[in-house]
Amino acid sequence: MTSPQIWPQQGWALLHLLLMATLSQAEEPVCRQRGDSEIPQLYKDGDIMLGGIFSFHSSWKNRQYTYIQKPPPLQCTRLNFRGFQFAQAMLFAIEEINNSTDLLPGIKLGYKIYNTCSSIARGVRMALALANGNKESFLPSETPCTRPAQVQAIMGETSSSPCMAIATVMGPFHIPMISHFATCACLSDKVKYPSFLRTIPSDYYQSRALAQLVKHFGWTWVGAVRTNDDYGNNGMATFIETAEQLGICLEYSEAVFRTDPPEKIRQVINVIMASTSKVIVAFLSHKDMDVLIHYLSNHNLTGYQWVGSESWIFDSQIAAMDTHHILDGAIGLSIPKAHVSGMKEFMLDVKPLNSSSNELFKEFWETLFSCKFRQNDLSDSNQRKCTGNEDLYEKHNSFTDMSLMPIFNNVYKGVYAVAHALHNILDCKRMCNNKVHPDPFTILQHIRKIQFKTKEGDEVYFNENGDPAAKYEIINWQPTQNDIVDFVPVGFYDASLPADRQLILENKTILWTQNSLQVPLSVCSEKCPPGTRKVLQKGKPVCCYDCIRCAEGEFSNIIDSITCEQCPPEFWSNEKRDACVKKETEFLSYEEIMGSLLTGASLFGTCMTCLVACIFFRYRKTPIVRANNTELSFLLLFSLTLCFLCSLTFIGQPSEWSCMLRHTAFGITFVLCISCVLGKTIVVLMAFRATLPGSNVMKWFGPVQQRLSVVGFTLIQVLICILWLTISPPFPFKNFKDFKDKIIIECALGSAIGFWAVLGYIGLLALLCFVLAFLARKLPDNFNEAKFITFSMLIFCAVWITFIPAYVSSPGKFSVAVEIFAILASSFGLLICIFIPKCYIILLKPEKNTKKNMMSK
Repeated sequence: MTSPQIWPQQGWALLHLLLMATLSQAEEPVCRQRGDSEIPQLYKDGDIMLGGIFSFHSSWKNRQYTYIQKPPPLQCTRLNFRGFQFAQAMLFAIEEINNSTDLLPGIKLGYKIYNTCSSIARGVRMALALANGNKESFLPSETPCTRPAQVQAIMGETSSSPCMAIATVMGPFHIPMISHFATCACLSDKVKYPSFLRTIPSDYYQSRALAQLVKHFGWTWVGAVRTNDDYGNNGMATFIETAEQLGICLEYSEAVFRTDPPEKIRQVINVIMASTSKVIVAFLSHKDMDVLIHYLSNHNLTGYQWVGSESWIFDSQIAAMDTHHILDGAIGLSIPKAHVSGMKEFMLDVKPLNSSSNELFKEFWETLFSCKFRQNDLSDSNQRKCTGNEDLYEKHNSFTDMSLMPIFNNVYKGVYAVAHALHNILDCKRMCNNKVHPDPFTILQHIRKIQFKTKEGDEVYFNENGDPAAKYEIINWQPTQNDIVDFVPVGFYDASLPADRQLILENKTILWTQNSLQVPLSVCSEKCPPGTRKVLQKGKPVCCYDCIRCAEGEFSNIIDSITCEQCPPEFWSNEKRDACVKKETEFLSYEEIMGSLLTGASLFGTCMTCLVACIFFRYRKTPIVRANNTELSFLLLFSLTLCFLCSLTFIGQPSEWSCMLRHTAFGITFVLCISCVLGKTIVVLMAFRATLPGSNVMKWFGPVQQRLSVVGFTLIQVLICILWLTISPPFPFKNFKDFKDKIIIECALGSAIGFWAVLGYIGLLALLCFVLAFLARKLPDNFNEAKFITFSMLIFCAVWITFIPAYVSSPGKFSVAVEIFAILASSFGLLICIFIPKCYIILLKPEKNTKKNMMSK
């Protein structure tokens, strides 16, 4: 149509509206409904009317609107047998109540049931029709066009999104709306939906139950597919929130809707195929699973473990459509099984020609039996004519399938909830009070408080959010030999129980995907064994990680440990890093090779010193022995013996007494030794000075003075040691620093000043002795002992000068070994340099052991 043609029509339409407005001024005031009147598909008059909103069709024809003329009524397509089942469940409950003498005696319930065609907009329109009616009313101009509600309660709708729209509209009128299958947790908000109630649990509990089910089987890496509506989006949001708290990660979360173009659904299939997770949580409505199962079958997507919500997990139609066994082994939550006696027989006792709405039931019958009621309507000569008396019991399809009896029971309980509320309001005893006209708000208040049991023993009540108790069965899809899926209950979930007892799995065999008896594995990363810790992979969820071995000295003894714990100071991690073992204690012991060698050297030096002493004692009257103060020689040999023996105190496990003994014994014996050497050096110098004419120095350093000098020098060291032991003595100490995997038991110095004072005093005497011996080395004697003392002091000083850096840098027991080596080396240096030359002359050159030979120059 061209533009010149449009404008005249719009002009005529505007003129028509103006004319109608002018004429209406002269007409009698009238309250008229906007738009066309809606006629209920099922209707029965009664004292109190109940409304019903169900989808007898699952779709409608799309049309292009020109916005020039009024759109025609919605043309519904694709008959939905479930809508008929839900409506029949409502009719069964009403008929049972009307025939009862105990519940609402004297009151007949009527009904108005509308078809929404799965359209949210049409559902809202039907709800308004139930609230206001369709009749015109002529009223004075000052009278408002409001009227009492046409129904006292509404049963339906089936899905969450239509319920949200209808409950939003019905809320201000306080008309109770009871749904049997809308599970979205958002509908529990009584601020937005004050008059909404339901007989099916909220997804608030189902989503958490699904997350706990996934966690129970150890699946931490899962994919998710949801319906792109309020039911799927809200349910999946709650699932993801709970899953994160339980340590479960989602690899992907895709949304689908039955009206999506094929390209979009194929994108979802491609995401599933490219994923690494083997478990798929499907929060889908049965309508969307109907669509998705075809695409899954076309791509032969087997091998995935499906976890389903209650909307499709126990749906026999879905199971029948799964011809490629994509969903075999699926596990999920379902409404607990229920049985309502007489309901199946009532549903199957349908007579289309006797129905109050012949056209709808004729369409239902024609679809069910593939026939036509009128012969002239037959487009196919092979299509037979309907009689209306066909045997419904012989048909096996979605209408005759009673697997949805738990949902039918929800419709049944909803009607009975309204009946019990009315029973209380009307004060029904023998007969109900017909004079009371209950309004919807009063009925709503009483419904919230009712609590009763059905004839089958099911307890019915609503909490403060208008929800029933959350109880689910855990069922498992187990295909039989006839390719019929058996829904096997394997556990249950009860939200009213304590948290640790809500999810219970019975001791039954669960069949997993591809008929496996082994629980499938779906993790991003394998569990980290003890001895390792988890390190997150960059840019990936927390379930994706690497297992890093614990460092030395750390351990982890649990699976999937986040951190490695430090071992206590006296312990060290084992080779596997999964436990701590006691550290090996280390000290210089007699049993090890180094300790044995040093012990042997010490004893050898002691024996050698004793041998020299015996030789000197045997030849004590010879000139070479008497030449340099026999007393000092024997005292020096005695001190050398103590020096060799004091090294033994450094070997073995340190104790409090050994730590104090080793350093003080070492300091005192070495000062005694150096004092004797210093005395011998001074005697040499004085002896040669005394040979000069007029010299009388020997009287100043005679035997008495020599003894006093030795005692005096030694007493100074004794005083230093006493002060050291008094102020801060050495003590045994466990060294954890030098070696991480060992405990070095050593002697702590206590006061470092005391230790270095002892060494410093020894060094001072040794330096003084070396200087004096060096000055006397060239004195004109055939046997000048000062030369040998010089060599011995040179060795002594060299050893102890090199000892200091070696001692400081040596770790653990090696520092003790260095100190013992320094003691033995300096002791052997003194013994060999001072006494071996004399023993050589005594034993091997006795002819030189004469006074004449020694005095010659």
